[in-house]
Formats: sequence, C-alpha cells, structure tokens
Amino acid sequence: MKTLLKHVTIIDKASSHHGTTQDVLIKDGIIQQIATEIACEDADNVLKDCYISQGWADSSVCFGEPGYEERETLAHGVKVACESGFTQVMLNPNTHPITETRSQVGYLKNATQGAITQLYPIGALTLESKGEYLAELYDMQQAGAVAFGDYKRGIPQANLLKIALQYTAPFGGIVISFPCDRSIMGKGVVNEHITSTRLGLKGIPALAEEIIVERDLSILEYAGGRLHIPTISTEKSVALIAAAKAKGLDVSCSVAVSNLHLTDEVLGDFNTDYKLLPPLRDARQVEALRKGVESGVIDMVTSDHCPLDIECKAKEFDLAEFGSIGLEATLGIMLQHFSVEKTVEMLTAAKKRFSLPVSPITVGQKADLTLFTDKGEWVLTKDLIQSSSKNCAFVGENCKGKVLGVISQRGQWFSR
Repeated sequence: MKTLLKHVTIIDKASSHHGTTQDVLIKDGIIQQIATEIACEDADNVLKDCYISQGWADSSVCFGEPGYEERETLAHGVKVACESGFTQVMLNPNTHPITETRSQVGYLKNATQGAITQLYPIGALTLESKGEYLAELYDMQQAGAVAFGDYKRGIPQANLLKIALQYTAPFGGIVISFPCDRSIMGKGVVNEHITSTRLGLKGIPALAEEIIVERDLSILEYAGGRLHIPTISTEKSVALIAAAKAKGLDVSCSVAVSNLHLTDEVLGDFNTDYKLLPPLRDARQVEALRKGVESGVIDMVTSDHCPLDIECKAKEFDLAEFGSIGLEATLGIMLQHFSVEKTVEMLTAAKKRFSLPVSPITVGQKADLTLFTDKGEWVLTKDLIQSSSKNCAFVGENCKGKVLGVISQRGQWFSR
C-alpha cells in the first residue's frame, strides 16, 4: 500500500527534515522518499497540508480489561488511542487481577498484538499494589513491562522504595512512585485552597505531594536507580525535581493535561468528573506547571486517561471515585497553551525515557507517524466522545486543532 503525504510540515528533532515542508511517500509501512515534490499516480491514499511527527506516546493510560470491561476493553481502548493520535500507550496495572506477573504482562501484549496502537504494560511494583512486598519485577520486565508502579498509590514504606531502586538498577528498570502521602491527604477530595473552604469539601494539601517528592528524591540520591514521578501538580514539586536534575539524578516526571488547563474554580457545581488525583489546583500552581513544561523540567505530558463507569461517578462528590478520561482531548487542550513543536515534544518524550521503539522521519525508517493540524477550534461535547466511559473533565472546553491520522507498519487510520 502506498500513501503520499503532500506539503506536510515535519516536526521531528531527530530528523534532518525537522521544521521543513516536504512530500513524503510511504510504501508498506516504510518511508520510501522525502522530497520537496513527489509524483505518485498510483498512491492508495493522498493527504495534504498538515503536520506530521513521530507517533505520540502516552505514559499513563487505563482501560479496564481484564476485570472492568464495562469501563473500557483493550480492543476499543487502543482504537480510541489511535484516533487520538497515539501510536504507543503505557497501560497502568489497575485491572482485576492487578498486573503483577509475567503471564499477565504477556496476556496484555498478546491481546492487542494486531492493533495499530501498541500497548506497553506497566507492571505493579508491589503485590496487589498494597505497598508491602515487591512483585515479580524482573520476570515482568522480561515479558515486556516497561516500568513498575502502583497506580495512584504512593509507596508508604521508604525502605521499600530504596530496595526497589537498588533491585531494578542492574536491568535498567524504572520505578514509578506516585507522589501522595495518604496520611496527610486523609479524606481530602479536592485541592486545599479557598475553593475547598467555600464549597465545604475536604482539602488535599500540596504538602501531601511535595513531602513524597522530596523523600523519593533523597532516596534516589542515596540508592541510585531510575525514578519516574507521575502527574505532579505543584510549584514546589517542579522546583524539587529541577534541583534533583541539576545534581544529575536519573529522574523524570510527567504532568496530566488536566492540571495544565483546569483550576479548582470549576468545582462550583460539584461535578464529579472534576474529581481527580492529583486534584485540580489553583491558578498559581497551573501557571507554574506550564512554566515547568516550557523550561523542560517536566519531561512529558500524559492524558492520565482513566475511564470509569457511571456507578463510580454518579454519587455524592465525597463518595465518587477519582479520575477522568483524556486521550481524545489531549491535542486540543495542549495547543491552547503550547506551540506545535512543544506539544509534539511533550507527547513523544515517553518514547526515549521508557525505551519504546523510536522511528525518526527519515528515508528507510519504519513509519510511525501522527498527522494533525493546529487549525480550527471546537468545543468538546459528550456526543463526540468515543471512549466507552464518558467521565470527562474536558466536556464543554474549547479545543484547538485535530488529529488527522496515524500511519505505522501495523496499519493506518485517517479521520473522515
């Protein structure tokens, strides 16, 4: 199959064609030619006038299967990811059973083998994600797990983190430590700030995050190893990680797209779709996170896609579960705040950090491409959501741009 991309602007710092407008010819999943003008009368698909980049990778996605198929299945989940521009997604282990063995990792990879979007399992760091005993980390790594962490659960025992970092260091494993001290968080459900007081909702202080970030970085400095801190949400967390990187520590971090866009001011109507962890913070924290992205302290942006069925959300705010879907809104929200180049950088950075396959946009390379435009503005409504679960914090938000397609050796998809 031949696909011809006409007058496309290439955004890929690993390519000599970065920032230039070219024609690109792809045959059977391989980039055959890149030139200012290519004639191909027998092309099966022709697309014009858009941006192309390496396929995007999301470092924090949940689907549900196995165990919670009513929230999202693997097959439909990777389809939604594909149509959102992602060719690689890292799947959190919050399934039933929790992903904690070699065979469970193998099942997830085999179940999505034929999909355009490739799935990379994250193995649980501890058995049943209880934070007590390490799971079969090396065996899971051999089966294809790309990192180890307990989704939305911090590591309560500091010594356990130290041992995990030391144990995974010889085989290059990455430990994911969610930054939240549950003893300080208590029964909090939103950011501890003026809004929480006004609404009468229990607050989650920034301290609950920052004290764990500081602890984990100290342990990393002592033990060595590789650490990833997911979905930070405060100004001090950014500063702490910047200081750790200046020391040469092997640490990376991400931020959820929701924490870059929304503030706790949206909580006024008690919509449980805004009940997230980390919680939506105040405007000062949001601005600090955006600066962290621009400066490069924050390594990547994640959708933190977490589908939940209506029974989990149609409750009193205190009782509803934390989480929102985000894959379908990620591009539209990112382009509201960042340049095209910075958006692509943040949506592809997980590849290098987690050793996912990388295919630069050069002749002879395997095609792994996302096609998109930054033109056009639209409002996300529930009827536009393709995910099985509709718990979306971005409903009603203005979005910019559109995903036009993805191309890989495993197949291709184009919007209509």
